[in-house]
Amino acid sequence: MSEAQRLIFRNTGVPVDSLEVESFTPASPEEGEVIVRMLASPINPADLNTIEGTYGVMLDLPGVPGVEGCGVIEKSQADGFKEGDRVIFLERANTWATHTTVPACCLFKLPAKMDSLQAAMLKVNPATAWRLLHGFAELKEGDWVVQNLGNSAVGRCVIQIARDMGVKTISLVRRQEVMAELKELGAHAVLLDDEDGVAAAKELMGGSKALLAFNAVGGESSLRVMKLLDEGGTHITYGAMGRKPVTVGNGQLIFKGITVTGLWVTRWLEKAGVGEVRAVYQQLADRVAAGKIVQAVDRTYPLAEFKSAIERLDSPDRDGKVLFSCQ
Repeated sequence: MSEAQRLIFRNTGVPVDSLEVESFTPASPEEGEVIVRMLASPINPADLNTIEGTYGVMLDLPGVPGVEGCGVIEKSQADGFKEGDRVIFLERANTWATHTTVPACCLFKLPAKMDSLQAAMLKVNPATAWRLLHGFAELKEGDWVVQNLGNSAVGRCVIQIARDMGVKTISLVRRQEVMAELKELGAHAVLLDDEDGVAAAKELMGGSKALLAFNAVGGESSLRVMKLLDEGGTHITYGAMGRKPVTVGNGQLIFKGITVTGLWVTRWLEKAGVGEVRAVYQQLADRVAAGKIVQAVDRTYPLAEFKSAIERLDSPDRDGKVLFSCQ
């Protein structure tokens, strides 16, 4: 085995200041475990929040970030998994590393010829989009859903999955230059996230209203998508990129009887049955392998260039996810 390296933080704080590269020897797999050689792992907001100490899960320190990724089994002591199998992780697995030793029960075996970068992003965003569209209402062809931050990774996955369901999506965004790309993905409409956008959405839907509204921003933006809900509709928050509380109109609760709730895909993974989880990921993996769900990739970096990788996240010209690549 080549020398293993990982990113580690010993105290919570600013990610670029808290992380360091460490050489280590991967733990030998015990019965039911495997060593996975990492191919790629994305930098997600959850990873950065974990390092900052503001996420819903706190790691024992020192800790290795990484909530998802794709790798190849290098050594196996588990039935059903052999050297050379490509896998993703359905549980946190310290994936900001060249190698990680994990129980095989947390792995999902990938279809052949699946792109490694797309596979590395399979766990979080497509599954979140899938749950948004399947976990809160029985949508049928022709139904409407609305979302803010439509050009986010989850938003793009929502558009593509809804497209294949025959469900119409209205995506509110902050920049006009992303509109054409989202339309090409299959969005029914892409509008600016302001009051004019809400008015245009209402006109577009005619007398119809959305059954579901997906919020990843908070503040006034969360109220705007709420205004597009039908009576008894459901407003689901799955992110807080605006770092502002969800704004709820009194009339929305009193007169429209909407439900306001949240989604954390990690909690679903913990509580759903193994059969349900694996069935969902099989469908998602097949769609990704067939090119029906595509997530944009901006750049990849080796682990040693973690500062440049994290700084890239704030670049105004960034177009897609930033990943660590060990290939």
